[in-house]
Amino acid sequence: MTGKPVRPHPTLDRYYPTDEDRSEFVSDMFDEGARSYEWVCWVMSLGTGAQYRAQALRNAGLAKGMKVLDVATGTGLVLRPADELSGAQKLAIGLDPSRGMLRECRKRSSAPLVQARGESLPFPDQHFDMVSMGYGLRHVSDLHGLFCEYRRVLKPGGRLLLLEITQPKSAAGRQFNRLFLGNLVPGIARILKGAEAGRMMHYFWDTVRYCVPPDQIVASLGGAGFDSPSRTVMGGILSEFVATRPS
Repeated sequence: MTGKPVRPHPTLDRYYPTDEDRSEFVSDMFDEGARSYEWVCWVMSLGTGAQYRAQALRNAGLAKGMKVLDVATGTGLVLRPADELSGAQKLAIGLDPSRGMLRECRKRSSAPLVQARGESLPFPDQHFDMVSMGYGLRHVSDLHGLFCEYRRVLKPGGRLLLLEITQPKSAAGRQFNRLFLGNLVPGIARILKGAEAGRMMHYFWDTVRYCVPPDQIVASLGGAGFDSPSRTVMGGILSEFVATRPS
């Protein structure tokens, strides 16, 4: 489906001069920070991330025998529970543009891995029962184009699950987000894992801070042709976006 591009956030010129330079910057950042990524995510979730991701997949309907594509798989934090829930029969595939991330993912998972971008998936139409993406929306160029690709590769009735960090409604919640994600996590990452890890987490915070509002993400899902897009909020900042390809 055609439509106007939807950028997840404005150009962040603190990190790259123009939007055309964003893709190269993000790829280099993830390649350089790949070895620290799993540890940083553990700190951010206070050790609860693995259970949360598995439960979100179950709630979205992932079950044994289903073929699932995990986009922006990183080190496999969503891919691993998806592989287990689908039956550990190579039905879960991880996809990521970062070679460094895929290298780290291979150390932890035997699931098939593909180096590619979510905006241009190397799979045929109507190929998957589910597509998942964990905390990757903020790193793409166009949400509408991304969602159209997801719709294309899903089977009729297939489900889409997007996990994302979003800003709380309350001023107190936003202040806590800024202190924890904008200061504490990058500071710890820099001290314990080095400058690249700290820089990566500063960038993460800025993409959360300036990301389009959740209502616009839901609207973009509808605009890409998904049925009944919805959002569930956990803990004030974790958003689960779920949608279905029409049968």
